[in-house]
Amino acid sequence: MSPEVLQLILSATLDTLIMVGVSAGLGTLLGLPLGVFLATSRAGELFAAPWANSVLGLIVNATRSTPFIILVVAIIPFTRLLAGTSIGTSAAIVPLTVAATPFIARLVEAAIREVEHGLIEAARAMGASPLQIVLKVLLPEALPAIALALTLATVSLIGYSAMVGAVGGGGLGDLGIRYGYQRFMPDVMLAVVVVLIVIVQAVQSLGDRLARRLDKRKRHQA
Repeated sequence: MSPEVLQLILSATLDTLIMVGVSAGLGTLLGLPLGVFLATSRAGELFAAPWANSVLGLIVNATRSTPFIILVVAIIPFTRLLAGTSIGTSAAIVPLTVAATPFIARLVEAAIREVEHGLIEAARAMGASPLQIVLKVLLPEALPAIALALTLATVSLIGYSAMVGAVGGGGLGDLGIRYGYQRFMPDVMLAVVVVLIVIVQAVQSLGDRLARRLDKRKRHQA
């Protein structure tokens, strides 16, 4: 493999890491509070707002059920509005974030709903406000599950980042399509696959380790 191709792989890997890192961060910033609200806004819950819960739930479900490659094409005008272009790494971050936000929201919602209801009732009995219950009971108890959820979301984004290369999104997916497929360079395609596997394994290992550490800390505090 020539030095030029190696440089292309390194550059594409960096682009993929940037796309995934930024979109995962933005998706978490948007999806975490959305997930908390979805988990606490049904009738009779901490922030009871059944209508808002239903509307947001429909929007989240609609976004999640849309195939990613179709989502990328469907929001091209929105992507151009935010990024100024519809191709390249910066443009790819927009659909990746749009796809990540509802996915993370549902994962966070599920993690929070796994917290024992008795802990919420005990906090209520002690006079804690709904916000205090969320910040001091629900989120700390759900942290290990949330860490695993964010790990899963990040791994999914790595796959999405490769997929967005099909429409000029840059990164390893774009490199694999332009060189590995269109120019019949199987060594480049193999290198792209290997790098993606390494990235996924690294993210999964870090996420699992963080979740175990958070779980041990919670048990120690208990």
